[in-house]
Amino acid sequence: MTTELGTDADAMLDFAAKVLAAQPFSVFVGARMVEFGSGSATLGLDMADHHRQQHGYLHGGMIGYLADNALTFAGGSVLGPNVLTAGMTLDYLRPVTGPQVLAIAEVIDHTERMAVCRCRIVSVGAAGERTDCAHAQGTIRAAGRAQSSEQ
Repeated sequence: MTTELGTDADAMLDFAAKVLAAQPFSVFVGARMVEFGSGSATLGLDMADHHRQQHGYLHGGMIGYLADNALTFAGGSVLGPNVLTAGMTLDYLRPVTGPQVLAIAEVIDHTERMAVCRCRIVSVGAAGERTDCAHAQGTIRAAGRAQSSEQ
């Protein structure tokens, strides 16, 4: 991220955690920033009963939220903090059983105003075993209008 933060990893992670904490829905569901750096972001979630669907798996809507937010944070790490998701596809591979889940996102390529990112949704078992459960790809864009050369 090219901001006043420079490239200090701890400062970047702290900044991203504060941005996440400013999102009421993220606070409500209990998401946390695990890793954040230039071109990548990882969100974590400790699964609770209110995150689950009727079969006990992580609800698909929660998977979508985690993928969307991780993709956007990864894109924001190269575009700056004022970004929005322009589009996303999500493929479910298998149920997330937890008890923890990670959304691990990285930038594939980017221009000054757009970033194409991918994300893995990973179920983390009680013994630490990891299983890929979903994959997403998204396009993240800088928010606001580009400055016109006429201005």
